[in-house]
Amino acid sequence: MAKVERFEELNCWKKSRELVNLVYKVSDKGKFKTDFDLKSQFRRASVSSMNNIAEGFSRYSQKEFIRFLDISSSSSGEVKSMLYILEDLEYASAADIEQLHLLVDETKKLTLALLKYLATRK
Repeated sequence: MAKVERFEELNCWKKSRELVNLVYKVSDKGKFKTDFDLKSQFRRASVSSMNNIAEGFSRYSQKEFIRFLDISSSSSGEVKSMLYILEDLEYASAADIEQLHLLVDETKKLTLALLKYLATRK
């Protein structure tokens, strides 16, 4: 694996950035737009996923980086769980929900792959 100099180079961070952008777009539509508590929590969970990757990378300690990647993965799980609320309340279209599922799954997959790589590299 090539040496990564900046967190912006990490594929998991790039994918989480896409997720955050879609989360913000979807949460600003229809009935979802006015459910301020759910909207805020949904956005914060996605941002947490993205920011924990950056924060962990910036710690310059492999142990800390792994811990923050774990937190990022957990935040992705929270976003995934909330998608079922959106579906049940009909707050988003089926197409938006499907796209969010794909992005959150890919984000989590990439994050866990990096976490496993770092954990086995010790």
